[in-house]
Amino acid sequence: MLEWMNRDELLSRISINPDVCFGKPCIRGHRIWVSLVLDMLASGSSVKNIIDDYPGLVEADVLACIAYGAEMSRERYLDVPVDGRS
Repeated sequence: MLEWMNRDELLSRISINPDVCFGKPCIRGHRIWVSLVLDMLASGSSVKNIIDDYPGLVEADVLACIAYGAEMSRERYLDVPVDGRS
């Protein structure tokens, strides 16, 4: 079971380095993009599935991606179609 981590502890698991993965946010120590993990979750993958697919990851890494996405959603706006129409 995952030990409780606060937002700052989770976010410290994310790194951005212009020389790694084109400067995209990645899980620290890996070349796995935050956006990849979020896309997998959005497509219905479970945390366990992601960890099974990427054995170097732990649950806290996946939660860190979610925390990072939450932070970014506070800063960015996305055009969302009204009533599902574009």
